[in-house]
Amino acid sequence: GHCQLLCKPSALAQHLVRSLGRSAALRGGRWPWPRWPQLQMLWQLLQPPEPEPVVARELLQLPDAGVVALDWLVGPWGAAGGGGGVSSSVLLLIPNAAGKVTGGLLQLGLRALERGFIPVIFNRRGHNGCPLITPRLQPFGDPGDLREAVTYLRCRHPSASLLAVSEGSGSGLLLAYLGESGSSSRLAAAACLSPIFRGRDWFEAGMPWLYEWPLLLHLKQGLSRYAGALAEVVDMDRLLGSRSLRELEETLFCRTRNRPTSWECYWERNEPLRDADEAAVPVLCLCSADDPVRGPPGQSLPRELFRSSPYFFLLLTPHGGHCGFPRRRPGRCWAHEAVLEYFKAMGEFLRTEERRKGLPRPR
Repeated sequence: GHCQLLCKPSALAQHLVRSLGRSAALRGGRWPWPRWPQLQMLWQLLQPPEPEPVVARELLQLPDAGVVALDWLVGPWGAAGGGGGVSSSVLLLIPNAAGKVTGGLLQLGLRALERGFIPVIFNRRGHNGCPLITPRLQPFGDPGDLREAVTYLRCRHPSASLLAVSEGSGSGLLLAYLGESGSSSRLAAAACLSPIFRGRDWFEAGMPWLYEWPLLLHLKQGLSRYAGALAEVVDMDRLLGSRSLRELEETLFCRTRNRPTSWECYWERNEPLRDADEAAVPVLCLCSADDPVRGPPGQSLPRELFRSSPYFFLLLTPHGGHCGFPRRRPGRCWAHEAVLEYFKAMGEFLRTEERRKGLPRPR
């Protein structure tokens, strides 16, 4: 189609170009109104997944006694959760920073399940019905809890490849994890759908009200459930009265009663790309030039990163909105097919390299 792949030339990049070039996901069947990114976004967010997925929840206790939730997608057939497919790839799905599990993310999980993956959704503390045991939430780019979840998944499926894909602002968590973990990330490959690369700039610039206000309301509804516990560390009146995502983020993590910090210091520790040079896992970032949430591509896309790092690949399409990428064919989102094709290509390349070099598979 009209997609462009921006990356540093390498054998891996050539293999990816060939694989995506053969993929039917990037050919035809586009949305009939490509100039309406807001409509694309709403259409994708409001459409329920088909068929309705069956989810088996598992709670994972963290070292500080906090809890995150892992939702295993077991399909619409009521199968046993998270157990089958010993040699299958585990696909970790990371929702946006507000914890909203969209129909698009569930649809991607179902597509992956049909192709033999083991999909599981990572829910942060207090998000999506996950209980908040301690008065502490996860900052925008703090990968500590995600690291514990990845370690658990590796122990539960030791012989399976571990992959990860994030949606929207949730990509800040995945990118921070890949940079901070480096070659110890335990992931074979990762992908980001409509990622937010510069967290501070994104919060300060704000978003279209059509996206920001529903997201803000969703966050407040979730936080109000734990008003009693959170009142020990934050000003709940100020928090629930926030009129922007920036004000809520600043109240929740900077203006705390026990350990207040400045907005500048907060982002020194939570910018998604702060350690991007240390990343050692192939990452496909699928972005649209007309994304109304991320902002103008000239200011919001770190093109130099994709030109200099052999691990970052930018698949840029002129139209698609934010996490929309709609089409008229079955499946509704062509980006989902592109991501699954990318993971297949990465697996083929890694197996070829292992045979060429005579390396044993990591245990």
